[in-house]
Amino acid sequence: MVQCEMCGAETSSPKTIKVEGAKLDVCSNCTDFGTEVKQTSSSSSSSKYSTTADSGSSSSSGGSSGGSSGSSSASSSSSSSRPRTDMFDDMDELATDYDERVRQARENAGLSQSDLANKLNEKASLIRKIERGETLPTDAVQSKLESKLEISLSAEGSSGDDTEWSGGSASGSYTLGDVVKRKD
Repeated sequence: MVQCEMCGAETSSPKTIKVEGAKLDVCSNCTDFGTEVKQTSSSSSSSKYSTTADSGSSSSSGGSSGGSSGSSSASSSSSSSRPRTDMFDDMDELATDYDERVRQARENAGLSQSDLANKLNEKASLIRKIERGETLPTDAVQSKLESKLEISLSAEGSSGDDTEWSGGSASGSYTLGDVVKRKD
């Protein structure tokens, strides 16, 4: 038995329909919501979501959701013992008072905004916008500012705060309501 992708009902013979460009396998009650797609061969549609080793390199959307897929099973088994990290864990967070730090350091160095811009090979308007807090410096500009003015624009003490979070239910599963703060 297959579950209808539209209403969730169990069906033994799903029909493939197209709804606003998306192909869905639905029950007979939900076929009126889209245009029925004629199946040319059943092997092409079943291999679309295949997680066998031979389609591991070609399936980019179903890589880790379906189980073991070729080389990704080796990396997921070795990373299961350590906590999951992503690229944002390695990035420094910009301090909230970066604009004040840049202005203060520039004034302490006795430089005008245009002098600093010339030393950094940037436009003076960019320095003005950074000092007013109207724009965030790119990583390249941030490193130039830090080296030329001998300051740090990174926020201290903010790394690791998200790992200490202890919300959620007693069962250990989280819902969107555990994470989102409502504004009303």
